[in-house]
Amino acid sequence: MKVSFVIPCYRSEKTITDVVEEIKTTMAEIGHEFEIILINDSSPDNTYEVIKQIVKDNKNILGIDLARNFGQHCALMAGMRHSNGDVVVCLDDDGQTPADEVGKLLDKLEEGYDVCYASYGKKQHSGFRNFGSKINELMTRIMLGKPKELKVSSYFAAKRFVVDDMLRYEQSYAYVIGLVLRATKNVCNVEVNHRARTVGTSGYTLRKLFSLWFNGFTAFSIKPLRIATAVGCFSAISGFLYGIFTVVKKFILLDDVQAGFSALMSVMVFMCGMIMLMLGLIGEYLGRIYICLNNSPQYVIREKVGNLE
Repeated sequence: MKVSFVIPCYRSEKTITDVVEEIKTTMAEIGHEFEIILINDSSPDNTYEVIKQIVKDNKNILGIDLARNFGQHCALMAGMRHSNGDVVVCLDDDGQTPADEVGKLLDKLEEGYDVCYASYGKKQHSGFRNFGSKINELMTRIMLGKPKELKVSSYFAAKRFVVDDMLRYEQSYAYVIGLVLRATKNVCNVEVNHRARTVGTSGYTLRKLFSLWFNGFTAFSIKPLRIATAVGCFSAISGFLYGIFTVVKKFILLDDVQAGFSALMSVMVFMCGMIMLMLGLIGEYLGRIYICLNNSPQYVIREKVGNLE
């Protein structure tokens, strides 16, 4: 069995060499043939220079330099398209995902699972990053139909046929978790250790996390549109019933109905806000369709170094 390791790289000039060495040591012990694909996602530091040196010293490593920052998921898609392995393993470039425990993921695939995600007893991320992970977990469960017991992470192994199906997606808004769940439900977890970050900080900001969540539930689900429809129906029915209630108070109960300016403005502001929110959501879907019709690239490769067999 040949294993392809796909690693998106961003601000990892001080960590990626150790990650590669750990993979080489681990695979020598396991005995499987392997290759490594390193994707520089337009990192502002010297990450690509380090990648070129790693490739120079190793024949089974490919380095890819993207023309601009396309994001982790698009970088993963770029790496997968250049992989040749029977199994593809994706992991992080910062050393927090333990490459020396990849055997646990591969064993699960040999048991018959199509995809195996690493799960962590305790993540060594910041509180902000852990909060973002929980929100992402909730979003994938509600919008993408992820089983509640399944934990997803950036460290996973997938069989070749799953990867090939994922690569059929060529649009610019790639979301790897959605592509995996679209291809198969035969997915499992295996617990591994999660290491503390030794160098630098996470590249995920609030803006990037929000963009990731938004991409996830608009790229592979129409549930937001259905929720918008349900909210609209609820608001319309509530308004109709309130109108009937007002007529009953006025003509049957002979009660004075005072014109409440504040209440009226509150309802108007609420309804106008909901309408603008729904229109914005619809516009987001239409905008994505427009961008896809214009063949916006999923990624653009500036340069490749190395040559995998």
